[in-house]
Amino acid sequence: MTLNKFYVDEVIKNAIKEDINYIDVSADYLIPENQRNDSYFIAKDDGILCGLDVAMRVFELLDDTFAFTAHKKDGDEVKKGDIIVEFNGLTRELLKGERTALNLIQHMSGIATAANKAVKLCDGTCASVADTRKTLPGLRSLQKYAVTCGGGRNHRYNLSDGAMLKDNHIDACGGIIPAVEALREKLGHMVKIEVETRNMDEVKQAVSAKADVIMLDNMNCEQMAEAVKYIGGRAKTEASGNITLQNIAEVAKTGVDIISLGALTHSVKAFDISMKMK
Repeated sequence: MTLNKFYVDEVIKNAIKEDINYIDVSADYLIPENQRNDSYFIAKDDGILCGLDVAMRVFELLDDTFAFTAHKKDGDEVKKGDIIVEFNGLTRELLKGERTALNLIQHMSGIATAANKAVKLCDGTCASVADTRKTLPGLRSLQKYAVTCGGGRNHRYNLSDGAMLKDNHIDACGGIIPAVEALREKLGHMVKIEVETRNMDEVKQAVSAKADVIMLDNMNCEQMAEAVKYIGGRAKTEASGNITLQNIAEVAKTGVDIISLGALTHSVKAFDISMKMK
């Protein structure tokens, strides 16, 4: 996955406008207009880096004389004490952009680090780790990009990417089979259908309806293993609901193809990075 530069610039501009109404009363009154400084980002923990170019773009938008030398790139493992990037720019603009740049790179690196931990816990199984649509408004592309930097995969980006029949869709349409049949009459041939199931009876219905993907929602490992065996490759299988880094390895051993975790984006811990001036 790559990031659209127009989208990135829009995110940054909105963040800067939120942080600076019309003047930075600290930097603009304290620092001479033409003063420059050398600065750097330093890792304060071990993890996976993500969002470096996004963070640097913050300073580029504030200062067209800004220049940087990166020592790491997105997807790299970093250790506590590593110098990630060194840069030079107008001091006022470095101070104005510091918080926005750090907010973005810390959040994205936190997601990449969490995704990488989940991926490693699934090593040796057929399961891939995926995100969900449980993202922060306006930041979905950044968050989903960060998941891929950690070795994870992206679930559908939005409601237009694929059809997912969740419990409320199914209940509103009178069941899995009538819902899938009604949907197939209108869907284009490129769109896949995923069905959320809550028990073995619903799994059997989803197989009968020839769903492309069958989600095993909030099932325990024993139930998931039984469902995977019954499906027998007739559809992709996805485990979802109440999955954590503590139980994901056991879930992966059930034989599911995909494990989706909303926690990768909606409740991840920021990765600790600091900006220092030389």
